[in-house]
Amino acid sequence: MIQVLVCFHAELNDFLPRAKRNAAISHTVAERTSAKDVIESLGVPHTEVAFLFANGQAIDFRYLIHDSDSIDVFSETQRHALPFSTCMELRTPPSRRFVLDTHLGRLAGYLRMLGFNTLYSNIYQDDELATISSTENRILLTRDIGLLKRSIVIHGYFVRSVHPQEQVTEVLQRFSFFECIDLFSRCMKCNGILYSVSKEEVFHQIEPLTRSFYEEFRQCQQCGKIYWQGSHYENMQRLIARIQSQ
Repeated sequence: MIQVLVCFHAELNDFLPRAKRNAAISHTVAERTSAKDVIESLGVPHTEVAFLFANGQAIDFRYLIHDSDSIDVFSETQRHALPFSTCMELRTPPSRRFVLDTHLGRLAGYLRMLGFNTLYSNIYQDDELATISSTENRILLTRDIGLLKRSIVIHGYFVRSVHPQEQVTEVLQRFSFFECIDLFSRCMKCNGILYSVSKEEVFHQIEPLTRSFYEEFRQCQQCGKIYWQGSHYENMQRLIARIQSQ
């Protein structure tokens, strides 16, 4: 039998039973196994982990644990506060592209509104989500811990909040993407690119009142949906202002 001490830091404790949070956890396994397997067996998906140390030395997920090892597990948010001089990156930096599971439809709309390439479908299956995330180098956003533990998923995040407006702020903070916002550049319906069109180009596709009150329009090059600065635009602007003030 092999016994190790594992200490999860900061928000990684969110995945642990309350009695085991913010403390060294004594864990026993029958045979030598990888650090990744030990971490996930305790409930923390590997996608949440950015840095690993065994007895004060940087390791990666493939490290085979030894009896009496002391393992420290850190998230990306702790990069600048690590008490170690040498850190080993566990993965390449993520792209600024997302794929979301079926329970995060409103979050998908907000991310598209902010200009992020965001795939979403309410019929995606778990296998499909994991494959898309892996093959297209997309960040998988989900509230399914088991999905994040799939080995092919490299970049992912467990969304803590259940409120869409809080979720979008949470995601932008986690990946430091505030400076990447490109407002109203993508279609909230299908993720296509929006481009400016003249009123004449869309005249027969919009309602008479819209023709009377608005002069500037954008259209999705993929699905053809037309956008203008109606009352919804002001509501979204206020939401965006709140997000950017975080």
